[in-house]
Amino acid sequence: MSTTETAIASAEAHSAHNYHPLPVVVASAEGAWMTDVEGRRYLDLLAGYSALNFGHGNRRLIDAAKAQLERVTLTSRAFHHDRFADFCTRLAELCSMEMVLPMNTGAEAVETAVKTARKWGYRIKGVPDGMAKIIVASDNFHGRTTTIVSFSTDPEARADYGPYTPGFEIVPYGDLTALREAMTENTVAVLIEPIQGEAGVLVPPAGYLPGVRELTRERNVLFIADEIQSGLGRTGKTFACEHEGVVPDMYLLGKALGGGVVPVSAVVSSADVLGVFRPGEHGSTFGGNPLACAVALEVIAMLRTGEYQERAAELGDHLHRELGLLTGGGAVEAVRGRGLWAGVDVTPALGTGREISERLLEERVLVKDTHGSTIRIAPPLVISKEDLDWGLDRLRTVLTP
Repeated sequence: MSTTETAIASAEAHSAHNYHPLPVVVASAEGAWMTDVEGRRYLDLLAGYSALNFGHGNRRLIDAAKAQLERVTLTSRAFHHDRFADFCTRLAELCSMEMVLPMNTGAEAVETAVKTARKWGYRIKGVPDGMAKIIVASDNFHGRTTTIVSFSTDPEARADYGPYTPGFEIVPYGDLTALREAMTENTVAVLIEPIQGEAGVLVPPAGYLPGVRELTRERNVLFIADEIQSGLGRTGKTFACEHEGVVPDMYLLGKALGGGVVPVSAVVSSADVLGVFRPGEHGSTFGGNPLACAVALEVIAMLRTGEYQERAAELGDHLHRELGLLTGGGAVEAVRGRGLWAGVDVTPALGTGREISERLLEERVLVKDTHGSTIRIAPPLVISKEDLDWGLDRLRTVLTP
């Protein structure tokens, strides 16, 4: 067997089958390129679902991590450390908010948001104990904990994990009328993705996010924006909500916040909302650790320049123009997205999303499928226009009947 086949066989023998990776074994990476154990180079058009917005091995982020590794990596929140205050301050400023509650993974941030909204509902809004309701959107993807999959509409993510956590109302994504009708006096929050990533990079109708903001403000309900994939430069703005001039009550951040180096997530909101927690009521051993804060501080500093957002906007316009040209030839049914983020619906007759991804792998391009015949394209924001065009040429080759 080849080195690749041996590595995959070993992994299959000793790891649970929770993912279905493409048959490539990465050994090193730099910028927008990965190299496998056979020495073959691949263009990364997935960027770790936006965790690698700044590319593989970004020198600025690696240097920040190395410097912190020499000092202190973990204190637990039992003690203060000298990077924590700066991290919380700078992230709050980036979000134009007041308070930060750091965690590690995106799912932890969502779980924290659920707990925050419920506690806020009981202590501030006055909802009767045990009656809080959170409205979510169909086709959402917020993580894989038992509570989060309880309000998923994806059978693959949800099946066989019951009994499910109550307290959630699911309405169609983009439907303001359904959202209005679902609201009651016990509604404490609306939790949505400004752009649904796992569903195929679905952008809501114009006016939807402002409508959510207006409704939640009228009914004294928290608007929670899950920007774990869409935030921090991906769409050409720092936050996807900015495209419609909307500021939610709470941002959920992750993925790119750790720069592709360490897992970092955060809930960012006002003092009135996050102030509901008292010491001991919530926590995380690794949340806000020194290493995570050091890397995230560098990410925040990079975003403050605006250059990555501008790059995502400019290259994103080019990406969508080129993808749009494919819709007229019968190979692509639809293209959606914003900035350097696109969902491409390939004509089913040409293959499933998995099959298209495997053909692109043979062309040395890495993407990932989602439902049906949809593939997602989300390159690192540092990708060159030349490399992006090279990847798009390979896509055209694969989609040529």
